[in-house]
Amino acid sequence: MSERYEIRFSGSGGQGMILAGIIMAEAAGIYGDKNAAQSQSYGPESRGGASKAEVIISNQPIDYPKATSIDCMLAMTQEACTKYHYDVKEGGILLIDTDEVKTVPQGKFRLLSFPITSTAREELGKTIVANIISLGMITELTGIVTHEAIEKAVLSRVPPAFLELNKKALQIGFDKAKTLK
Repeated sequence: MSERYEIRFSGSGGQGMILAGIIMAEAAGIYGDKNAAQSQSYGPESRGGASKAEVIISNQPIDYPKATSIDCMLAMTQEACTKYHYDVKEGGILLIDTDEVKTVPQGKFRLLSFPITSTAREELGKTIVANIISLGMITELTGIVTHEAIEKAVLSRVPPAFLELNKKALQIGFDKAKTLK
């Protein structure tokens, strides 16, 4: 791993992008052996406006906690993709939800497309876990944290009644990402 690995989760308010960023940072820093810094921003609307969470992961101390050269970006909506994809570095990954992102940006990044939201609906009956499927996909695609670390971080954040649902969502993410490699 290089000194810094930068991940951006982007979508609209209510899709769980902020939570996904927090979980990824905890997987790296609490349940993994890395340093992590997480930041977030969203529009004035709490639901519906573009939102993003960024996570910096490093083996070294993190001296600047803002993302400047994105290694991996998730775009769950067209607005978020259009607004935030410019910082994905050459050779980085842009993972888009094909259910929502129809106009695909051009760049020197690796574009990966998958119907994340409809997979959550069809396989689990709940679109609310699309963010957890995304965490599984990013974990599998990047290897930045272990499967065990992300699972511990996810399960520490969900109510007991939803543990199995979230475990299944994470596993679907791992499995579906293998088809994109």
